[in-house]
Amino acid sequence: MSDFIKIQELESGYKNFKLKNININIKKGSFNALIGPNGSGKTTLFKTITGEIPIKNGNIIIDNNNLSEINKKKLAQKISIVTQNTDASDISVEDYVMMGRIPYRHNFQLFEKKQDYNIAYKFMKLTGVLKFKKRMLYQLSGGEQQLVAITKALTQEPDLLLLDEPTSHLDISHQIQILNLIQELNENLKLTVLLIIHDLNLAAEYCNNLILMNDGNVFTQGSPNKVLHYKNIEKVYKTVVVTHKNPLSKKPVVLLVSAKTLNSNI
Repeated sequence: MSDFIKIQELESGYKNFKLKNININIKKGSFNALIGPNGSGKTTLFKTITGEIPIKNGNIIIDNNNLSEINKKKLAQKISIVTQNTDASDISVEDYVMMGRIPYRHNFQLFEKKQDYNIAYKFMKLTGVLKFKKRMLYQLSGGEQQLVAITKALTQEPDLLLLDEPTSHLDISHQIQILNLIQELNENLKLTVLLIIHDLNLAAEYCNNLILMNDGNVFTQGSPNKVLHYKNIEKVYKTVVVTHKNPLSKKPVVLLVSAKTLNSNI
């Protein structure tokens, strides 16, 4: 697989927090996760890739194009973003999903074309939200709203899907539903995926490449088995863990240890 994203010697951030010398290669069609403790730089890197935070030094190359040279309309056709919380406003599911076609509108175009509706309906059927297309977004559960947000992002027909904690505030059932869907999209549509996620076990089970951030730097990156070694986790998260392998997937599983248990075994 060729590199879809190349991040080279990147520096960005804020006055009181900066990313420093970030170098990351993300393969086309891969499923990637940004992991790390709060304040490690995940969101800052995410927002730099989306163009929300300016680059101070270095480069971000997306599909052989420098991010700084891609105009906003073309960027919106190439990258779709799903944030943590969907704005559950007074809008129907169908109208919300159709907003994903905005980057393809021509100047002075007031209405969507038949092709736009066909694309939107294809993805609403794929994600299972077609059945409540006429319902208001605020009437849906959190998991359903997240599915609708992903559907809108897919309707943009992107090459890269960026998701900021797509499973936060969801129960186990909806977490698995969302990640199963993203995995299916990654495999069947060859969609490159990069998500921020706090649950290390979910990251290990679903992703083939993990990027572990710490204090504005990339601490390590690679396969789940490489990255989620207990020594890496303990050093970055400052907590004792035990790691095993899932007997079915052979992916690493991170087990937490309470202070009481730890003290009783010393």
